[in-house]
Amino acid sequence: MSSLTITAPDDWHLHLRDAPYLATTVPHTAQQFSRAIIMPNLVPPITKVSHAKSYRERILQHGSFEPLMTLYLTDKTDSKTIEEAHKSTFIHGIKLYPQGATTHSDQGVTSLKHCQNAFAAMENLGMPLLVHGEVTRPEVDIYQRETVFIRDVLSKIIDDFPNLKIVLEHISTADAVDFVRQAKIAATITPHHLWSNRNDMLVGGIKPHYYCLPILKRASDQQALIQAATSGEKQFFLGTDSAPHTQNSKESPCGCAGVYSAHAALPLYTSIFEQANALDKLEGFASHFGPDFYGLPRNSKKITLIKESWQVPEYYTFGDERLVPFLAGQQLEWQVSGA
Repeated sequence: MSSLTITAPDDWHLHLRDAPYLATTVPHTAQQFSRAIIMPNLVPPITKVSHAKSYRERILQHGSFEPLMTLYLTDKTDSKTIEEAHKSTFIHGIKLYPQGATTHSDQGVTSLKHCQNAFAAMENLGMPLLVHGEVTRPEVDIYQRETVFIRDVLSKIIDDFPNLKIVLEHISTADAVDFVRQAKIAATITPHHLWSNRNDMLVGGIKPHYYCLPILKRASDQQALIQAATSGEKQFFLGTDSAPHTQNSKESPCGCAGVYSAHAALPLYTSIFEQANALDKLEGFASHFGPDFYGLPRNSKKITLIKESWQVPEYYTFGDERLVPFLAGQQLEWQVSGA
């Protein structure tokens, strides 16, 4: 196959950062996606509807796609805030970060007991809860933090609020795949967790641009994710978790977690689906299942990918600094026509 035309896709998990970085991140996404769920972990975080409205306006200055905004859940988020978010036309989810789990999560949730009223309001209104699924207890091995979170935290949320719409974001383990199927919740899967495993990050020297949270896992987990993404099961859909950091902040004694994939997200997914002999399943994963879950219409326009090799740049300009993208300097076999 030398070309593939599908319904225009959406990215259901995206970090754009803020000015001046939007000039780089927004056009990359707008070239491939019609809509994207925008993560709220700025400094300070997006905790109010007014914050989300202002952030959305800043994003729209840099590209023609629809940013679907979210609010950052804290211990102090109340039902009134949830109700106000639901009444807005632009907020589509509430993001749960366990405190200290990832970049800019220091104001995240410390205990589920603080979130009961917010969860009840979300369940009642049909507002999705978007979950970063890792515990942060120091005694828990980093490779087990997703599995322990599912057992100790997520299972309790589901038991207490069985009708709450939940997306377990950027799943990274076979355990998570199995749980999503059993619990009948939704999950996003990133291109870097499909493309790579921990050997790619660690063998032959530590490669900081592969470092992300949840951290890359075993090859067997990678294969479970590929099988889930290409299965045609509606609870699994596209979410890049593209997370830009400057080159200096990644290549440092204490490098930041995050993989920047927005420059080539759709070509990356297409290559993975082709290798799995599942190109016929890409449209559902990329374009249908996400909007179906969120209760939004599927996009009406189409996008075409062509099989034509191109080289990923070594870096992009990122404000006054550099941003090293995923697979910098390597060849990719697919690209978006006209991008």
